[in-house]
Amino acid sequence: MPIVNNCEEVRNIYQQAAGRHWVIPCFCSENLTTTEAILTAAQEFAIENGYKKIPVSIAITVKYSHRAQAENYTHSHKWDIGLKLFCSDVEILTSIDGPFPNVDVLFHLDHIQHDNDAELLKWDLSKFSSIMYDASTLPFNMNISKTAEFVKNNKSTILIEGACDEIFDASGGMHNQLTTPENAKKYYEETGVDMLVANLGTEHRATEQVLHYYGDIAQKIKECIGNRIVLHGLSSVSLEQVKHLFEDGICKVNIWTMLERDSSAVLLKEMIINKEQIAGKSANISHFTTLYRQEIIFLEMKKIIRSFFDMWYV
Repeated sequence: MPIVNNCEEVRNIYQQAAGRHWVIPCFCSENLTTTEAILTAAQEFAIENGYKKIPVSIAITVKYSHRAQAENYTHSHKWDIGLKLFCSDVEILTSIDGPFPNVDVLFHLDHIQHDNDAELLKWDLSKFSSIMYDASTLPFNMNISKTAEFVKNNKSTILIEGACDEIFDASGGMHNQLTTPENAKKYYEETGVDMLVANLGTEHRATEQVLHYYGDIAQKIKECIGNRIVLHGLSSVSLEQVKHLFEDGICKVNIWTMLERDSSAVLLKEMIINKEQIAGKSANISHFTTLYRQEIIFLEMKKIIRSFFDMWYV
């Protein structure tokens, strides 16, 4: 299925998902293997469960300070080249004669910062389905003002998420300030964003043992703005909580860390088991090529991604 980038069609997909109590997963990618794992898992789930179409969001960050994925997409480390290659990969894979006819692909720009990504923001953004416009590094009222200006200029062409509060990387020294229901309501009403990224105690690259997800706060925010909350930092949320995120007002969840972390562990184990065939006297081309490593990563990522469809699309 070609990418869905008509703004009203994108909003309609989210409305239909809400009617089914579905949380739309948004998987970030910084390489072709991840992108194909996302699409393959979605297509297989749709076929096996008799769905003509299911939505999935595929995302990339650009110059985001915590993880500049477009820069990582190519060894040139040029964000514009990386972003163009990423777009090209997704567009080719989702072409009308491509292998994923049962998937509605939502093309998302994640953590697009008002300052670091200023050059990107001059682009024609109409090829994308949605954008997380991130001015959360600014003081709260300035964040509102900056985001409201972007919404005014772009809401007719792209679905817009706004970042109410900054979300930090758990491996750093900074810690999150939780989003209050009062601030969420003020931010949502004064910016005009379609969805709101709330800080609910999770952080990027955290674990369940390190942090606590505040579902009770999410429910209070839901009372103010409805099921329009986007969650970042899923790796610190328990499995039981993940199953019931829609009930907390979550309409979309951004996922990346666990894909890379958990598939890397499987790759390491496989390479240790097959070390002689990879680099020993019995080295074999079937084990020491890039294809061998990518296939292990692909299959593990596909399994992880599939688990979210199995939880949320029921």
